[in-house]
Amino acid sequence: MKKIGITLLAVLTSVLWLQTAAQGADAQFYFDKGGSYFNEGQFDKAIESYTEAISLRPEFIEAYYNRGQAYYKTNHYDKAISDFSKVIESYPENAELYNLRGLAYFKVGRYDSAIEDETKAVSIEPGFVAAYLNRGVSYAKSGQYDKAIEDYDKAISLKPDYIDAYYSRGVAYVRKASSDFKRACDKGNKFACDNLKQLSQ
Repeated sequence: MKKIGITLLAVLTSVLWLQTAAQGADAQFYFDKGGSYFNEGQFDKAIESYTEAISLRPEFIEAYYNRGQAYYKTNHYDKAISDFSKVIESYPENAELYNLRGLAYFKVGRYDSAIEDETKAVSIEPGFVAAYLNRGVSYAKSGQYDKAIEDYDKAISLKPDYIDAYYSRGVAYVRKASSDFKRACDKGNKFACDNLKQLSQ
């Protein structure tokens, strides 16, 4: 009887292992399928495949990451944030993950959260040029033009031919000037009013 019990346990263990292995194989199948859809620009189908992979293997971190990218591509930014947050739990020292989540936060107007994530990104990777630009844009959107300009300066110092940083810095200078001219104009300075009018044309 003892041998029969051991044999039965071995059979059950074998069946469970085969089922788990099959689920893992199926999850990989859907993950690879999602990658093909993603590369073809069929992001909705990619999301469906990655979701199926995750349902079969709930801790399939790579599937969360890729689905987050697909959600971002389809403007489902809150869902992208959720997926990137899941991945960050497993890779808390990955600068690119914070940058990606920061971009998604920016898209939904959560500029403080975007700034926080981009700050984390550059603390992990001080030479992360794009993170400085992205944080600068968030600062600018929240009206903190001096801090935005500092970030654009940093990005340009790291990458002197970074055209986007030059453009963003120029916009920040103009907006800062407009803000200053408006204050002066409101207090009765005619020259400030004239300059403000020129900037708005």
